[in-house]
Amino acid sequence: MSSVMKRLSGIVQAKANKALDKAENPADMLDLSYEKQAENLQKVRRALADVATAKKRLELQAAELQGQAGKLQDQAKQALAQNREDLAREALSRRAGLADQLTDLGTQHSQVEAQQQQLEATAQRLSTQIESFRTKKETLKASYTASKAQASIGEAVSGISESMTDAGMTLQRAQDKISQMQARGAAIDELIDTGALPDALGGGKDDIQAQLDATSQAGQVDTELAALKAELGSAEPAAGLPSGSGEAATPATPATPAADPSAPAEGGS
Repeated sequence: MSSVMKRLSGIVQAKANKALDKAENPADMLDLSYEKQAENLQKVRRALADVATAKKRLELQAAELQGQAGKLQDQAKQALAQNREDLAREALSRRAGLADQLTDLGTQHSQVEAQQQQLEATAQRLSTQIESFRTKKETLKASYTASKAQASIGEAVSGISESMTDAGMTLQRAQDKISQMQARGAAIDELIDTGALPDALGGGKDDIQAQLDATSQAGQVDTELAALKAELGSAEPAAGLPSGSGEAATPATPATPAADPSAPAEGGS
């Protein structure tokens, strides 16, 4: 049971990591890291300001104690001038206590100053590192943006290529269908012409009637052709005779009744 739960936990973790990797934006992560480093620098600077404030407060306390020590020194001198040795002793005792406090303040001041110097060095180092990170961050963001744009262009080009391929296949299918329809139309026309397929607009003729009509038409053509030949044959001899010879007109007379209906009228007169 434990092994099953362990495997299930591994699968869930792998799925979660994959989903997180897909959702993670490198540019956003770089900005977040930069913001965290900037926050750390601000913390160091705030600590530096606090140390500087503590140092200043120690300096003010030391100045105040030094003023009190000077005053006690003057009071001891005045007491001796008035033969008040007891007052002079008391003033010097108090001055000695202030000297111990000044020594402690000096020690604290030295420690605080050392902390201040350390924090200043840390702040300077962090500021340099953060500025360097900011430059690298912007460079990486620009590279990421360019790579993302290049990938998008590649995907777009791939999509265009696929679209062009699909368009070419569509055109080919359309051309095949048009050719098929043209062939079908030509076949139907041929069947209608031969009479194998009745024409809905042609009056309903059958194949026998179509052959009879074709034979009748061919006979009419032959008749017209024979008439044209006869007309051409009668015109050729008349074209070969001289126009001024009276003797040449006599042989042509037998052919005149057939060609000119006015010849019998001339003989009667």
